[in-house]
Parts: sequence; C-alpha cells; structure tokens
Amino acid sequence: MASAVDTGVQSGRFWRVLIYVTLIVFAAFYLLPLFVMLVTSFKSLDEIRQGNMLALPLEWTIAPWISAWGSACVGLTCEGIHGYFGNSIKMVVPSVLISTLLGALNGYVLTKWRFPGHRWIFGLMLFGCFIPFQIVLIPMSQVLGLFGLAGTTAGLVLVHVTYGIGFTTLFFRNYYEAFPNELVRAAMIDGAGFFRIFWRILLPSSGPIIVVTIIWQFTNVWNDFLFGASFAAGQSAPMTVALNNLVSSSTGVKEYNVHMAAAMIAALPTLLVYILAGRYFVRGLMAGSVKG
Repeated sequence: MASAVDTGVQSGRFWRVLIYVTLIVFAAFYLLPLFVMLVTSFKSLDEIRQGNMLALPLEWTIAPWISAWGSACVGLTCEGIHGYFGNSIKMVVPSVLISTLLGALNGYVLTKWRFPGHRWIFGLMLFGCFIPFQIVLIPMSQVLGLFGLAGTTAGLVLVHVTYGIGFTTLFFRNYYEAFPNELVRAAMIDGAGFFRIFWRILLPSSGPIIVVTIIWQFTNVWNDFLFGASFAAGQSAPMTVALNNLVSSSTGVKEYNVHMAAAMIAALPTLLVYILAGRYFVRGLMAGSVKG
C-alpha cells in the first residue's frame, strides 16, 4: 500500500515537473524576440554586424536609445520619436476615459433601465465590434473632414472613442447583468435618480471591470497604426506612425540598434500596464461571469 502511494506521488511530481518544463520552454520561445530587441538596442552597429543576435553586448551603450528618443522637432518632422510619444499620450488618455465612461453608462442603461428595443440596440453595438477597421476608413475620413478634425489628435480621439464604445458597452453590460437589481430598486424607492444610482451604487462597485476596460482600450489605442496613419499627419501623428517613419526613412546604413530602441520605447507603456495590472485584468474578466 505504501509503495503504491509513493509511486503515485512520484508520478504526480514527474508530470508536474514536465508541465513546468514545457511551460518554461514555450515562454522562453515566446519571449525570444523581445530578448533580441532588448540586447540589440544596447549594441553598437559594429557589434551587430558580427551576426550573433542572441549574444549579450560586449560593450553596453545607451546611445541608440538617446538617438531613438531624439531631441528636437523641425517643421512637420521630429528627430526621434519623443514628440510623437506625447501625441500618443494625448490621444490615449481621453480616448480611454471617454469610451470607458460611455460604456459604463450604456451598460447601466441596458441592464437596469431597460426600454423597448434595448436588445436590438445592444445587438447593433455588439455588431460594431466586428466591423473591420478598413471598412470605416472612408466614411470616418468624411466625418472628420466635415467636423474640421482631419489630421488632428482630437480627430483620432473621436475615432477611437467611436470604435471602442462597442467593446466597453459589452464589458459593462455583462458585468452589470450580474449586479443585484434589488439594490437599484431600493435606491429608487429612497428617491435616488438615474445619475445618483449610477455614481453612488454601480460605479463604486465596478472596479474590476473598469480595470479590464482601461487595459483593453489602452492597448488597442496605443498600438493602433491604421487609424493613426490614415487620419493623422505631421506632428499630430502617434507613436506607431513615427516608429514606421523612423524605420522607413533610414537610408544607407540601417541603424538596427536605434530601430530596436525605438520599438522598445513604443512597447514600454503596454508592457508596464500588463506587468503591473495583468492579474487584475484576469480577475476583472472573471468578476461578472457568475451571477449571484
């Protein structure tokens, strides 16, 4: 009996070790491009030409990072990407905040203040989540031109808010669907109105789904290239467009170390968001999955 138990324990340990080894191998394989980018960004061009991409730098240098960040803007172009980094911040912050607030209001209305045709409204908004980016380019450009927002950061904010409302509404609607209706009815009996119920009851209880929505929207807006390349120009372009221009404008010798450093700078915000708030993202996704 004891030997059978020992055999079972050893078998369990073997499979546990095998699973961990497999996960580590896959994680290393997945993170390999990031490692190559990072070490290349600290190498000189002469060292890069030696061809060993996986080797650590013999002499670490931050010169590629300084060159990628740049220092000045002249006319419609910036040396480096630092000016465009600010554009992305100006675009991301209002886009995320506005779309999150509107999504919360929509989810609140669609679950706690139902009206005739609310299912059709939600279905149409959900359908908007699956519309490819390319389809809306021409009508959106016409709308931005009509409003005088073409080629501006404000225009990009409008584009991302419009495209993101479907997703944020979906998140909050599913979360509020599991929220007890009794609390809302009790507040209505006590005389609380539409906005008081939202601000005092639902929104303070929406921390997990707010985190999910912010991370989702931040990632989508920050990493977007198509809308930025289509609706922004010159110094109003976001980071992703500047990164593409930096690589494309290089003539003669390709400064791979500078390009890798610029790519790392562009990726740092999303990396930090997932490192610092990744566990809250998973918790938030599960928060509204069970009712009661």
